[in-house]
Amino acid sequence: MKLIYQHMLGFLIIIITTISIIGYAEIDYAKNQAYSQNYHRMENYADSLGQLAINEGRNGEAVLSDNFLTQLQFVLQGDDMQFRIFNGQNEQIYPKVPNQVKLSKKVFATLKKGQEIRIKNNNVGRSYIGKTKDAYTGVLMPWMNGKKLVGVIWLGSRVKNVERPIMMAKHNLMNALIVTLVVGLVLSLIISYYSTAKIKRLSRATKKVEAGDFDVHLEHKNSDEIDQLAGNFNQMVKALKESNEEIKAQEKRRDQFMADVAHEMRTPLTTINGILEGLQYDAIPEESKPQSISLMKHETKRLIRLVNENLDYEKIRSNQVSLYKSEFNAADVLHDVQTQLQQNAKKANDKLIVECPENLPIYADRDRFTQIVVNLTQNAIQFTHDGKITLLGRRIDHAVQIQVKDNGIGMSKEQMKYIFERFFKADPSRARLGTGESGLGLAIVYSLVKQHGGEISVESQPNKGATFTVIIYDNGYEKNNNI
Repeated sequence: MKLIYQHMLGFLIIIITTISIIGYAEIDYAKNQAYSQNYHRMENYADSLGQLAINEGRNGEAVLSDNFLTQLQFVLQGDDMQFRIFNGQNEQIYPKVPNQVKLSKKVFATLKKGQEIRIKNNNVGRSYIGKTKDAYTGVLMPWMNGKKLVGVIWLGSRVKNVERPIMMAKHNLMNALIVTLVVGLVLSLIISYYSTAKIKRLSRATKKVEAGDFDVHLEHKNSDEIDQLAGNFNQMVKALKESNEEIKAQEKRRDQFMADVAHEMRTPLTTINGILEGLQYDAIPEESKPQSISLMKHETKRLIRLVNENLDYEKIRSNQVSLYKSEFNAADVLHDVQTQLQQNAKKANDKLIVECPENLPIYADRDRFTQIVVNLTQNAIQFTHDGKITLLGRRIDHAVQIQVKDNGIGMSKEQMKYIFERFFKADPSRARLGTGESGLGLAIVYSLVKQHGGEISVESQPNKGATFTVIIYDNGYEKNNNI
């Protein structure tokens, strides 16, 4: 069943249920009121006649003349009422009947105690005065002179007359139900259409997203839950669009990486293959063989390094690398890196400077910390020419801050968004052999810093250099702060 019909059916069920409950209560109240008023009216008639009969009687008997009663019957017939009178011996004295009529002993015993009996319908259930052609409702009222029963009167009116207002109420209720159903059907159709229209918009938008259209945007006013859902849908589509763009960018970078790796591997493999063929066919002079073997060894190391960088990154990313943390002097590592990479810096005509206190205690894995500083420094050398690269170290609150600052080509904001991602190269055209041309160096740095529980950030502007900042927290500090 479609949602619009479900909503309409729900509205109609609520309307019918509500009207039924209210109608039942109203009819029951009207019925009780009608019978209560009828009983009260009968009791007043019976009481007045009883007083009159006692006053007219002699020797404690209730007496009303037949002429008076006949006239009274004529008057009450106009009100569609009937009555019967019994004397104190349970004999019907009006109207006169050929066969003597008496009340049951149980009923008469109740009346002798001065208790009246109300009869709702003499043709249903127990009958106190016998069944009649038309159903009657009324009262059996004892006339008491002190504690002595001097007479009994039954006053009754037709049930159909008493229930006429009830039938009118039922008729009006039915008319109201029909009108309400028609109006409710129209209103429920309008409300349901309004609600389902929003859902249909969401459905159409979802199909567009499924087809790859991430420019879908739903207008909404945040007036109800469906509007909130539309807002969440817009946020989801925005996130999917960004994710899709990121996937495309990753794919592009991966393709570029594969092309770069293929190129990087083809060159040493071609060189090695050529040297091997030369050695096989004795085409290389004897005096050139040591140089050829050295070149082949260099190209082999280059291939091994490319493979190792990929393997290293995968291990770090999947937390397969165990960190052996200890406290040591970070200043020693910075100076060792300066010495190790000084020759590479000179080739680019760069100055490599270390600025840090003599004692800079840090809690980390020394080998991995060294790898972080080396990769950041190699990256700075790669993109800096005729410039200055500074390794800065200092203590901050509960941590050590390491900065690698250069005045090289810098990066744009768009490049900084992806600088720590695998395969990304800020400027592939300027990558040089041996200085992180695989595009994995900064990705490895990022993973190692995060595995240490630290932080890394970068600030840069095109042609104004870049500053990479690494923060490594002291033992237990970050853990305690995260509790």
